[in-house]
Amino acid sequence: MRVEIWSDIACPWCYIGKARFEKGLAAFAHRDEIEVVHRSFELDPHRAKGDTALVLDMLAQKYGRTLDEARAMEAHVASNAQAEGLGYRAEGRDHGNTFDIHRLLHLAKDRGRQNELLDLAYRANFAEERSVFDPETLVALAVEAGLDETEVRAVLADETAYADAVRADEREAAELGANGVPFFVLDRKYGVSGGQPAEVFTQALEQAWAGRALQPVGGGDAAACDVDGGTC
Repeated sequence: MRVEIWSDIACPWCYIGKARFEKGLAAFAHRDEIEVVHRSFELDPHRAKGDTALVLDMLAQKYGRTLDEARAMEAHVASNAQAEGLGYRAEGRDHGNTFDIHRLLHLAKDRGRQNELLDLAYRANFAEERSVFDPETLVALAVEAGLDETEVRAVLADETAYADAVRADEREAAELGANGVPFFVLDRKYGVSGGQPAEVFTQALEQAWAGRALQPVGGGDAAACDVDGGTC
């Protein structure tokens, strides 16, 4: 059975949701028969390449909050991440266009290293002092994930490389009604939206395995990130 996960590296709930999904998958009896595919979704697709801003400034502007209120929002996310055993820097992170990251994730998928690159990019963005919006950092992460440096640099230099694959994922997300991430589709029969608890993912896997019709699962207010703005 295939599980497709639409996400963005700029989304903290995607970072948290991936960890929770993996815990839910570990508790699923048929976990060895599950294929996981990560698909592209840009939270801020209209931001120009190279245009970055501090996350706290972006949050304050997007939601009309003060910087102290933005800090409180990030502290809430950080507590959720830490509860899953994830590192999280609540201040000092930047935010930008993630198109190049998604293109490299498609290259990594072709080379069988997609999950490795995704984990490294999440960790760099949320837990370490490394900007995923810097091209040299992206190259270093891709090489660390097991990709060939020459090939990685060639993809980054050619803005058309894997661009169609990213856009196809995003069109498909729209067709499925996903306007926020993380968004999980199980065997094209069952949908889960947001960073649900691990047990919800286990339940969804069991129900999808049983062949039920596509329907939402879990709480409708599960934390997620919406398009055109980054974190929530």
